Amino acid sequence: MRVHPHTRFTLPDELNAAEPPEARGLARDRVRLLVAEGSTVTHTRFDRIGEHLRPGDLLLVNTSGTLPAAVDGSWITGGGVAPVVVHFSTALDDGTWVVELRSGGMPMFGGAAGDRVELPEGTLTLLEPYDPGSTRLWRAKPPVADVVAYLGRHGRAITYKYVDRQWPLALYQTVFANQPGSAEMPSAGRPFSFELVSQLAASGVLIAPILLHCGVSSLESYEPPLPERYDVSEHTARLVNWVKANGGRVIAVGTTAVRAIESAAQPDGSVAAAGGWTDLVLGPDHPAAVVDGLITGMHAPEASHLLLLESVVGGDVVQHAYDAALQRGYLWHEFGDSCLMLRS
Repeated sequence: MRVHPHTRFTLPDELNAAEPPEARGLARDRVRLLVAEGSTVTHTRFDRIGEHLRPGDLLLVNTSGTLPAAVDGSWITGGGVAPVVVHFSTALDDGTWVVELRSGGMPMFGGAAGDRVELPEGTLTLLEPYDPGSTRLWRAKPPVADVVAYLGRHGRAITYKYVDRQWPLALYQTVFANQPGSAEMPSAGRPFSFELVSQLAASGVLIAPILLHCGVSSLESYEPPLPERYDVSEHTARLVNWVKANGGRVIAVGTTAVRAIESAAQPDGSVAAAGGWTDLVLGPDHPAAVVDGLITGMHAPEASHLLLLESVVGGDVVQHAYDAALQRGYLWHEFGDSCLMLRS
């Protein structure tokens, strides 16, 4: 694989955001914002993002809500019983789910088809590896038919080792969320407040919904995202085409919104209503055709998301942004700071 310099960096532990900004005494829209366009980098605050947007620009926002997708259980194998946390990642069309088993904050490998995990209200059964080359993710039969309601009774938000405690699910929701379905928060939208959205709309910035339900994070360096369910409505498709035709910029709020809208792109560069499953992987060899920029959090070293950023704004812009973010001590991950990247 070709090495992309901007994806290779060391992230100091102190730059992992261990708690939401509210716990640090900040409103959600008062996190820092880095604006990168060409070789220019500007440091500001998220509630001032309107200073870098124009009337007629369009923000595409992901309306997927975060599920309390982590449930404690007991994994029953031929060798005994082990405590595990089940991460419910993705609902499949046949009623089964993609799940990940974890213990001590790490994924557990080595399961076998037929293994059972005892959960509240019933048993989850592992059916087959979701990826034939790995036993990290499994297609599994859940204990109940209505898994979303079940998670509401027994689940909690998925967290990783850099988060120091369990936080209420409300802190993992964006103001745009109206359809639960994401295993992990579409976190690029988190810094928006209702007040800020109103201010942007009043200034002439357009906002349109898009849907992509996020699965669990990739594990390996540069591992592409899993297929995910998405929807681009006729209204949003028409608005994107109108904005492009009239000189406005289409700015995706998050890598999820980029993946969704680019999955609806047509060969002539227009967008049509679309939905279902997308396995689109964007990168230097498959550049974005629709979006002119994106709002995003700070991504971990060697994450495939960094290649998606390059597909939108180019590797040099990503390099300038991440060099500046590390130098200035920006905070990473879902509770961290934000970045507006624009194609020059």
